[in-house]
Amino acid sequence: MAPWDRMVYARPTAPSPQSFDLCPWRPSCPQRIAALNRPQLTALIVASALFMENVDSTVIATALPVIAADIGSDPIRLKLALTAYLLSLATFIPISGWAADRFGARVVFRCAIGVFIVGSICCSLATSLTEFVLARVLQGAGGAMMTPIGRLVILRATPKSQLLSAMAWLTIPALMGPVIGPPLGGFIATYFDWRWIFWINVPVGFLGIAMVTIFIDDIRGRDPGRLDVRGFFLSAIGLSGLVFGLSVLGQNMMPLPISLTMIGVGAVACVVYVVHSRRTAAPILDLSLLRIPTFYCGAVGGLFFRIGIGSIPFLLPLTLQVGLGLSAFEAGSLTFLSAAGALLMKFTTLPIVARFGFRTTLLWNGFICSVSVAAMSILTFNPPAIVMVSILLLGGYFRSLQFTCLNTMAYAEVEQARMSSATSFFSVAQQVSLALGVAVGAAVVELQRAARPGHEILASDFFAAFATVSALSLVALFFYARLQQDAAAEVAGGDHAARKPVAST
Repeated sequence: MAPWDRMVYARPTAPSPQSFDLCPWRPSCPQRIAALNRPQLTALIVASALFMENVDSTVIATALPVIAADIGSDPIRLKLALTAYLLSLATFIPISGWAADRFGARVVFRCAIGVFIVGSICCSLATSLTEFVLARVLQGAGGAMMTPIGRLVILRATPKSQLLSAMAWLTIPALMGPVIGPPLGGFIATYFDWRWIFWINVPVGFLGIAMVTIFIDDIRGRDPGRLDVRGFFLSAIGLSGLVFGLSVLGQNMMPLPISLTMIGVGAVACVVYVVHSRRTAAPILDLSLLRIPTFYCGAVGGLFFRIGIGSIPFLLPLTLQVGLGLSAFEAGSLTFLSAAGALLMKFTTLPIVARFGFRTTLLWNGFICSVSVAAMSILTFNPPAIVMVSILLLGGYFRSLQFTCLNTMAYAEVEQARMSSATSFFSVAQQVSLALGVAVGAAVVELQRAARPGHEILASDFFAAFATVSALSLVALFFYARLQQDAAAEVAGGDHAARKPVAST
């Protein structure tokens, strides 16, 4: 055992609040890191890597015009770099679970960070549209592995009684990335060189590889057997068709017939995959996981919730800039408040779930989240600053709480041997739902704009869009209501842990 490992396990008691003050310039930093217990330390390391990936996936959005001018391309054509990243995610996420079981989660997670670093370097060195798009595909391959494998590392290293706390840390980068990325990209592209957007990933990535190597155990799952090659290609075609088609439809990047064709081909491939999976002993995406009530609620019910939430990174900046005439920096500063609300959630999730349980928390907080999305439509009327701040800050808090509950409860009754399959499946559901959110929000805006002479976008268009995605997110409440009152009791903690043990599957 390495000296670092002995330091980590040397302190059996719960860490003090000061143990989270990780300041590398202080001599006591190694002792402070060692004071964290293993689940907390693992969650912090994985969350840092995922924060890098989540920021990078959105950071080039506001820098596209500058990048296009530098490499001699059109900004509209350069949007292919955004969709190429999504295409790569949809293609490689399903294989992540098999790879983790075959080679080990720690090995695959380090390799994923390494691929992401190489992709970042290639992006920074690109001199043409083709080179840049191919580099983004390579980045997406690394990012596709990072999210499900990072979640798997936490699930295998964390006792279920501490899972909610660990997942709270993991949820924060997923919510902060989309709101920090665009203003950060605009700032770097305006005041520095756009290539620094990708170079900053290099030292962060190497630090992440070192931390994973030192602190994270290489816990392996069951023998995965042979790769389901046919299932891989079917899922790749189906998911990439759906995610890519919905994304380009929502962002109006391609002619409507092409977008609809992609979605249709993807849907057909997904149906064929469902038939294939029933005849295969070890399918690459295990649909039988949906028989577990808590996983079914987290994946399918969470899909409707994420449709509403997934539209926010698309609709909110447009509302503030196009609808209210704010600058990109002003809009970015306001949207950052959602991330601040997400940070506040970390300190209150455990007592809330311990007091009320998952079912009650998901029901009431899900309703509040839907209302908070609908409340964003008020921004189209240019309300006072205090109203804007309240809507964004509180909305970020409640959405973060809901994400943490869904991401934790989904795995509460999944056997350790099936965790790798569960993380792949859940990540796929997330990507599809987020793409649906963008597509639905954009479709509502486009339909209203197309119906008027001049085809200009009005602030009132976003009012209807927020109302629509909010209504869709309310559908998730029907799935939450089907849960048992003591669902995932062991993970919820408090009085709920004593009521009912977690059911085996």
